Parts: sequence; C-alpha cells; structure tokens
Amino acid sequence: MQILTYVAIYFVIWWLCLFVVLPFGVRSQSAEGPVTDGTDPGAPIKTHTLAKLAATSVLALIVTVLAMWGLSNEALQAYWGR
Repeated sequence: MQILTYVAIYFVIWWLCLFVVLPFGVRSQSAEGPVTDGTDPGAPIKTHTLAKLAATSVLALIVTVLAMWGLSNEALQAYWGR
C-alpha cells in the first residue's frame, strides 16, 4: 500500500477514536454546583481538549497498526477466506 492509503486509514480511525474519547472525564455544570446564567446546565466545565486530542492520536495509531497487521497477516487472511 502507498503511504497516502495509510494516512487515509489513520484519518478515518482517528475520527472514530475521537468520538470514543470525547465523553471521558466530562463533568457538567449541574453536577459540580452552580450553573452560570445563560448557559445550559449540561454544559461541561472543563473539556480537556488537548489531552483528549493527544489520547485520540495515540489510540488511533495503535488501532491503525493493529488493523494493518490484521489485514496483512496470512493466517488471518486464510481464516477469513474460508
């Protein structure tokens, strides 16, 4: 496969992993105490965006490597080809 194919697969897996990682550690205003006037009570207090983007990147790299290994493994190809 060409490098652009790997980048495209990583990009798709990265977005999927982002939606898995986004809800971790979210605390709403109503769960923490007073709600700021004019905001939704379910709005998060801190989003920890940079940490979530870093975790997403690492997770997506691991998932991409495992997916590429699984797709290129001859034993798995023979099993799936039954």
